[in-house]
Amino acid sequence: MPRNAKKARRLVVGGRTYLWTLRHRHTDGGNCRQILTLRPGSGGSLRIVFAEAPDRYVPGGAPLGSADVGHVGGASLNLHEPGAVRALLDVATAHGWQPSERRRQEMDGWPLLEEAAALREGNTGGAPHPVHGAGSASALSAGRSSAAMRSGDASRKADSPSS
Repeated sequence: MPRNAKKARRLVVGGRTYLWTLRHRHTDGGNCRQILTLRPGSGGSLRIVFAEAPDRYVPGGAPLGSADVGHVGGASLNLHEPGAVRALLDVATAHGWQPSERRRQEMDGWPLLEEAAALREGNTGGAPHPVHGAGSASALSAGRSSAAMRSGDASRKADSPSS
């Protein structure tokens, strides 16, 4: 039976249980944001936000995977993987987030990404999660953002003859 995507997942670190969710949202301007929320058993939640920006990608449709975030030609993480979430939790804690505080906090995920990917790579003994899809690697290495790839897809669909 597949996992319910809207149901929070559990992550236990040092005897503390965290519930985490991953959501995809759009700003009023239509830009994509990937939001990872960690909730400790007691205390305030942490929202780690990856907003679409030049030379950075967040999922927004093909050819990217549904939870891939990263720098074009650089570090990336798959936010569906508990190990990636754990690495971000460790880095956020090192950068000042205190799970025992009662207030909710939001952090920009981009400054945390490189360190979390390096930590993840060290823990798995391999490379960070690659970007999914046959066309994505060439598009990303060519320096196209996820928005540019989507707009290119839309223009190709508009130019194709209708059947």
